[in-house]
Amino acid sequence: MSDTDNKYLLMTQTPVPKLVVKLAIPSIVSMVVTAIYNMADTFFVSQINTSASGAVGISFSFMAIIQAIGFTMGMGSGNYIARLLGQKNSKEASKVIATSFFTTFGIGIIFSLLALIFIDPLVRLLGATETIFPYARDYTQFILIGAPFIMTSYVLNNILKFQGSALFSMFGIGIGAIINIVLDPIFIFGLDMGTGGAALATSISQFIGFCILLFASGKGGNIKISIKNFTPRWPVYKEIIRTGIPSFYRQGLASITWIVLNQTAGPFGDAAIAGMSIVGRVFFFAVSALIGFGQGFQPVCGYNYGARLYKRVLEAFWFCIKAASTGLAILAIIGFITAPDIVALFRRTDPVVIEIGATAMRFQCITLPLSAWIIITNMMLQTIGKSKEASILSLSRQGLFFLPVILILPHIIGLAGIQSSQPIADIATFIVSLSMGLRTTKELKLLQREQDYFLKVPG
Repeated sequence: MSDTDNKYLLMTQTPVPKLVVKLAIPSIVSMVVTAIYNMADTFFVSQINTSASGAVGISFSFMAIIQAIGFTMGMGSGNYIARLLGQKNSKEASKVIATSFFTTFGIGIIFSLLALIFIDPLVRLLGATETIFPYARDYTQFILIGAPFIMTSYVLNNILKFQGSALFSMFGIGIGAIINIVLDPIFIFGLDMGTGGAALATSISQFIGFCILLFASGKGGNIKISIKNFTPRWPVYKEIIRTGIPSFYRQGLASITWIVLNQTAGPFGDAAIAGMSIVGRVFFFAVSALIGFGQGFQPVCGYNYGARLYKRVLEAFWFCIKAASTGLAILAIIGFITAPDIVALFRRTDPVVIEIGATAMRFQCITLPLSAWIIITNMMLQTIGKSKEASILSLSRQGLFFLPVILILPHIIGLAGIQSSQPIADIATFIVSLSMGLRTTKELKLLQREQDYFLKVPG
C-alpha cells in the first residue's frame, strides 16, 4: 500500500477527536509561534520608546497585506488539494500545489519591488504620524526584502497542513521563530539598527523557515513541488481563488481596518496607537491558537467531505466548537483579570499606554469566546466549497461591522469608541455566523441521511 493510500485511510478512518487533536497540536504550535514572531518584535521594539512601539502597529497593517495574498493562495490550494486527495486524484493535486507555489513567489517579487518604490507615501497611508514615520519606514523596508519568502511560506504551510502533515509545518515555523527571538535584541540593540533590525530579524528567520518547509515537501507521503507540474491555466487559478477568496477578504480587511484604526487613534496621540497595537498583538496570539486548532479540523473536513463521509465532518465540527469555546472562555477570564499586567509587559514605563490598552483588552475579552463559533464555522464553509457564504462571513467582521463602528463611534464617545469597536463588531458577526453554521450542519445531516438510505436500499 502506498503512502498516499495510507494517508487516505488515516484521514477517513481514525476516530475524529483523536485525528483532529493529532493534526491540531502541531498547527496550534505553528500559529502560536507565528504570533510570537509579531509579539517578539513588539516586545523588543517597545523598549526603544512609545513611537517605535506604535510603528510596529503601523507596519502590522502592511504585514496583513502580505498575509492576505499568502493565505489566499495557501488556503485556496490547500482546501482544493484536500478534496482532490479525498477523491484519490493526486495527479491533479500535484498541479495545484506547483501552480500555487510558483505563482505566489512571482507575485511576492513584484509586490516587494513596487512597495519599495513607493515606500514613503505607503507608510503615511498606513497611518504613521510624523513622530512614528521614521521608525515605521525602517521596519517596513526590511520586511519587504523578505516578502516573497514570507508570502510563499504561507502557501507551503497550508499545503503541508491540508495533506495531514502539520508536524513538518510546526518544525519549519518553530525553528524560524527561535532564530527571530535570538536575532531581535542583537540587531535592535547590539547593532543599533532599531526597528529596522527587528524587521531584518523577522525576514531572515522567515527565509530560514521557508527553506525548511520547502525541504519538507515531498517527504512522508506529501506531494513534491516540481516546476514540471506548474500549470498556469485559468480553471486551476479559478478554483484556488474561489476557495481562497474568503481568506483574502478576511486578511485584506484586517489590513484596511488596522489602517483606519491607526488613523482614528492618531488624534489621541502615539500612546493610543501603541496601546491598541499591543492589544492587537496579544489577541492575535490568542486567536492564533484557535486558528491552529481549526486548521487541525480543516484537513479532516476536506478529506471526509471529498470522500462523502458527512457524519465525520459533522462530528469534527461539533467537537471543535465545544473544545474551542471552552478554551477561549478560560483565556478570556485570565485576560480580563490581568489586562494591565499584560500590557505593562510591553510598555511598563508609559502609564497612558497601559491604561488605554488594558481597557481595550477587557472589552475584547468579553466577546472572545464568540470567536470559536465564528472562525470554525468560517473554516467549515470555506473547506467544503461554500465560498460565497464563507466570503460573506469573512467580510462581516472587519468590513460590514467594524469599519462603520470605528468610523462613527469615536466621534460620539471619543477614545472609548476605539476601544469598544471590535467587541461590538464581533457580536454582530456572531449573529450572522450562527444562522450560517446551523443551516450548513442541517444540510450535511440531510446528505448523510440520503446516503444512509441509498446504502440500505437493495441493488
